[in-house]
Amino acid sequence: MQEINKELNLKLSRLAISVDKLMDVTKEVGHEKLEITLAELRSQLDAPFTFVIVGEVKAGKSSFINALLDTDKEICKVAPMPMTDTIQQIVYGPEEKIEVINPYLKKIYQPVEILQEIAIVDTPGTNTIVTHHQEITEKFIPYSDLIVFVFEAKNPYRQSSWEFFDFINTEWHRKIIFVLQQKDLLPEGDLQINFEGVVEHAKKKGIKDPKVFAVSAKLELDHYHDISGFKAIRSYISDNITGGKAPELKFQNNVNTLLTISEKLDDSMKNRIRQYEVDVKFRTEIRELIDTQHQKTEKQIHVLTDNLLDSYDNITRQKLSDLEDGLSFISVVKRSFSSIFGKESSLKEWLTTQAKDFELKLNTSLRDKLQNGIIDVAENIQIMGKLVDNKLRYSETILKNNDEIFADIAERRINVLRDLQQSFAQFMNTAENFYDDKMVSESSKMTPNLAAGGGVAIVGVILAAVAQGAVFDITGGVLTAVGVLFAGVTLGLNRSKVINKFEEEIVKGRVKMKEEVSEKLTDYTARIKHKIESNFFEFDQLLDKEGITLMRVKKVQGEIREELMDVKK
Repeated sequence: MQEINKELNLKLSRLAISVDKLMDVTKEVGHEKLEITLAELRSQLDAPFTFVIVGEVKAGKSSFINALLDTDKEICKVAPMPMTDTIQQIVYGPEEKIEVINPYLKKIYQPVEILQEIAIVDTPGTNTIVTHHQEITEKFIPYSDLIVFVFEAKNPYRQSSWEFFDFINTEWHRKIIFVLQQKDLLPEGDLQINFEGVVEHAKKKGIKDPKVFAVSAKLELDHYHDISGFKAIRSYISDNITGGKAPELKFQNNVNTLLTISEKLDDSMKNRIRQYEVDVKFRTEIRELIDTQHQKTEKQIHVLTDNLLDSYDNITRQKLSDLEDGLSFISVVKRSFSSIFGKESSLKEWLTTQAKDFELKLNTSLRDKLQNGIIDVAENIQIMGKLVDNKLRYSETILKNNDEIFADIAERRINVLRDLQQSFAQFMNTAENFYDDKMVSESSKMTPNLAAGGGVAIVGVILAAVAQGAVFDITGGVLTAVGVLFAGVTLGLNRSKVINKFEEEIVKGRVKMKEEVSEKLTDYTARIKHKIESNFFEFDQLLDKEGITLMRVKKVQGEIREELMDVKK
């Protein structure tokens, strides 16, 4: 026996560790109801095997307990009117004593031998206890080892009794036996009909082999032991519970209760996990949406840059050809002589005209290309913002703020999402979010236009100003260098020097244009992308924290189940 007790104590220690782990999980996920249940279970791990007596008012529960304990004392008060308005826990004690735990619970100590192996909990009637259901559930049902359902033998079909049976059987899967009390109040034939009726009713509700006992506490207390029916129920208790079996049975019941609580925790977490998965998908879709639009924008920037360079190449190539022809030896000599007689412009005048023509063609052609290309780039940025805004407006909410368990978490998520929706809408309508001082300084033409639009409406203006600033700074540089060169040309100037210098300057300008237009526009769109993403900072933090919590819960839940199944074996 000592070895058995030592082994059981070791198993109880391991079980206590699992309870503590499960309590940590309930605290982390904010499941207060199960946390209370676990705290009570933790304090009752080494408690006696517990009978919980339930049934309607005046079904004879108190009389049944008095008869079962067989002490010739009225341990549970019996009166014509309902007496049990509190839960009474009857346990072993060397002396009679009553301890009031709270307004709904009192503990009765009795020096009765059977109470060294079992404890009995007497509850108020199922048809009056509605306001105290939580007290029974949290305090007794989860760690009860046997539910004794007491019916009036003459009417065991009352709805409130079977509704409470459904609650116990569905919620906690407790072992249940049925007692038809006061069998002395109806004929044997009627008793048999009701007995069989309870058996069939229990089977329909999922009890494969219902244990039903017909008893009379009155007959038992009057010492009519042979006909009271209590021999059968005492025999059941002796064969299945007492005689050294109770501690191990209690232990196995506790293991099963913890497994049930673990499953309950998983069930209650389903909506929370689904909400997290939906939010992760929602956030991923937003990232993909932003990335897709940003890639389209970058592609448009490349197309715009290539178009600008094509126009630049065509104009400079044509102008190079004009210069090569106009600066040939014969053309220069001919133009010099003709200018003396006023028939043609001088070489210097011709070169000045070429410079102006070059400037006009560059400006006109590049401006047209810019206007067409910037529209596409700006539209992609605007679409990016509007698609994100629309996505936010129709985010899916599964975990409601009226959730029985996780209302606080649901409320926190809803508040974060609402703030995100409002701040992003404001972000979209605020022009300052789409430019900075550096942008404004890029072009003096840009500043007056800013007042005309707000938010994404200003993007096209900014892009045009930035791109034009880059393009015309470059073309201006080319023109200035070439114009100075042209102005200094004389008849004696080496033609090849002029051509080479012109080619050198247009190559420099081309490289610089490609770099600056592409870099400035790409840098600008990247900053807008970053600004849009930064709106999600708080929401991302919420998701990260929730992900860590759920991952840890899943891991610990797996460990707990493995430990419980191991200790159960």
